[in-house]
Amino acid sequence: MRDALVGAAFQLFLERGYEETTVDDIVALAGVGRRSFFRYFPSKEDVVFPDHERCLADMTAFLAEEADAQDPVQRVCDAARLVLRMYAENPTFSVQRYRLTKKVPGLRAYELSVVWRYERALADYLRGRSTGARGDTLRADVVAAAVVAAHNNALRSWLRSDGTGDAEAAVDRALGYVQETFGSLPAEPARGEGEDVVVVVSRRGAPMWRVVQEIESAFARD
Repeated sequence: MRDALVGAAFQLFLERGYEETTVDDIVALAGVGRRSFFRYFPSKEDVVFPDHERCLADMTAFLAEEADAQDPVQRVCDAARLVLRMYAENPTFSVQRYRLTKKVPGLRAYELSVVWRYERALADYLRGRSTGARGDTLRADVVAAAVVAAHNNALRSWLRSDGTGDAEAAVDRALGYVQETFGSLPAEPARGEGEDVVVVVSRRGAPMWRVVQEIESAFARD
C-alpha cells in the first residue's frame, strides 16, 4: 500500500506537476481512500521522502551500536554512508525526487530540515564522545557539518549525472577529505608514555632559586 501510494504520487507529479496534484488525485490513482494515505503519510510532502525516517532511525541505531568506537570520526563517516545506500537502492526514484525538489521551494525546505536532523544525529554522537569542554562541543558540530557537506556534495553530483557512475567511490573520496582533516578525536595520553618524570628532593626551607636550579640540573643530566 505504501509503495503504491508513492508510485501513484510520483506518476502524477511527473505528469501534472507537484502543486497541481492533490491527495485526492493520488488516492484515486492508487485505488484507496484518503484515510489510507494519511495512515502512511502525514502530508503530501512526506510522500516525496518516504524513506528518510527509516534511514534516520537506522543511522541512530548504527551509532548506538558502537558508542565507544575507537575512531568516532570514522564512525560518523560510516553512518553517512547509510544515507547514500538508501539513495542508491533506487537510482531512478532518487533522480526523479532530486529534480522535483529543485523545482518546488517547499520541498527544498523540507529536505533541508531532514538534512539538519541527520547532522544533529552525528553531532550528538560526537558530543557524547567528547569531554564536554566548549572546544570539544564546537569540534563535534564542525565535524558533523563537514561530514554532511562532503556526503551531499558527492551525492548531488551523482544525482545530477542521472544516477550514473560510482556514487560510493565519489562519497568515499569526499569523506576521505573529512577524515584527513579531522582524523580521530584526540585521545587521552597513556600515563607514563611520552612523559618525563623528574623527582627532586630538596631541603625544607631551601630558597626557590635553589629548587629551580636542582630541577634544571636534573633535566641537563638527561
